[in-house]
Amino acid sequence: MFLTITTTGTPERPATDLGYLLHKHPEKSQAFSTSYGKAHVLYPEADAERCAAALLLEVDAVALVRRGKGKGRGGAPDAALAQYVNDRPYAASSLLAVALSAVFSSAMRGVCNARPERAAQPLPLRIEVPALPARGGPELVRRLFEPLGWAVTAEPVPLDVRFPEWGDSRYVRLVLESEALTLAEALRHLYVLLPVLDDAKHYWVSSDEVDKLLRAGEGWLPDHPEQKLITSRYLSRRWSLTREAMERLELVRLAEADDSEVEDIDNAVEAESEVEEKPTPLAVQRRDAIIAALKASGAARVLDLGCGQGQLVQALLKDPAFTEIVGVDVSMRALTIAGRRLKLDRMGERQASRVKLFQGSLAYTDNRLKGYDAAVLSEVIEHLDLPRLPALEYAVFGSARPRTVLVTTPNVEYNVRWESLPAGHVRHGDHRFEWTRDEFRAWATAVAERHGYGVQFVPVGPDDPEVGPPTQMAIFEMNTADMNTGTQNNLNDEKKEAKAA
Repeated sequence: MFLTITTTGTPERPATDLGYLLHKHPEKSQAFSTSYGKAHVLYPEADAERCAAALLLEVDAVALVRRGKGKGRGGAPDAALAQYVNDRPYAASSLLAVALSAVFSSAMRGVCNARPERAAQPLPLRIEVPALPARGGPELVRRLFEPLGWAVTAEPVPLDVRFPEWGDSRYVRLVLESEALTLAEALRHLYVLLPVLDDAKHYWVSSDEVDKLLRAGEGWLPDHPEQKLITSRYLSRRWSLTREAMERLELVRLAEADDSEVEDIDNAVEAESEVEEKPTPLAVQRRDAIIAALKASGAARVLDLGCGQGQLVQALLKDPAFTEIVGVDVSMRALTIAGRRLKLDRMGERQASRVKLFQGSLAYTDNRLKGYDAAVLSEVIEHLDLPRLPALEYAVFGSARPRTVLVTTPNVEYNVRWESLPAGHVRHGDHRFEWTRDEFRAWATAVAERHGYGVQFVPVGPDDPEVGPPTQMAIFEMNTADMNTGTQNNLNDEKKEAKAA
């Protein structure tokens, strides 16, 4: 199994910087042991103008059989003979993808202390794979790589050059070229798409593969036109895992459509205003309204569900009345940015004990969300497809059951007041819907009745006499009788979990 990564450079930015980015010295040949053989990294050429790094994977076919992971979907062999006679030692597959991740792990994360500026910059890259199984042919190869910014050459390999009438095999010689991608992005593309094209994995696919896929697919998979095919094949067509991954990918859009993007509309309107005194941005008014409602409820332990990049968490931390703030989001990228915003690595021990960030999907119940005073869903529900709202409703109101729940969402009636928003458009491209005041009230009232809450509605922003406020907020408060029942149910759940442990 063989793969080369080539780049070019100048005297000011020599191509040999590739060695720093890969954390492998161009003047050395290095070998690394893997579960199924040995991986070698060497440099066929290395000078200031051109540098090529090669990864050669020697597969131990006997070790592959002994570990019970012959060829086939999910790691199951196609047949007894296929355990010993197969293409695993020769054609790029999940074996090579795993070797890429193991040997170039730092490069795949974009980490390079010696050349951090180069790691963050696009490079002129050429990647060659001499033999790549492509179940779907050259056309599928192009459909997978071209949307990511690659110029693709996928040449079919004939079954036998002596007998052209036999036609082509299912293998291609692959060449990828780009000047718009970083090395880390290129490696993550390969890590996911090599086994996708092979449509087989050499190991059992378990639930942690979903996390691996989302980490490697961050920044490109949610918007890929072949997202469904990639997800299904990467997870060896396991329906339950594929469904989970697709739902989490859908919710990733929520994190990327955070307040910073919504504020673009607010700021555009401000720029058009001729008032000398700069108005307070709507995003800030929204956060202030949420904090005021939380303080009025007496909440001390607060969940920010769909926390995005941590703007609300940061604001809550400034008030000592909130003793515990938990930010939950489906996107690890958003949580990483939130951690940087909050400076968690430099935060004092006492302050750090007040805040937690963890990954979670609001489409599923999560025992970690139980027992809190309040939960906030700020500009979240409109990013979900309407059929997914009942799942979120049950996860928050039926399972977690905080005493207070705050929900904010755009008021579509107010959109006519945005001069910068074309008629008939929603405020953000990822909004699946935007409700009128009556629609929001009907939904919130029904949710409150189903789960034992009372609800009141508060305008956020200027309350226009004709079209209402730009943001509408529902404040749910648990009824006293239901509050006692919910507390007892949570205690019973904790006892059951402790007993099971």
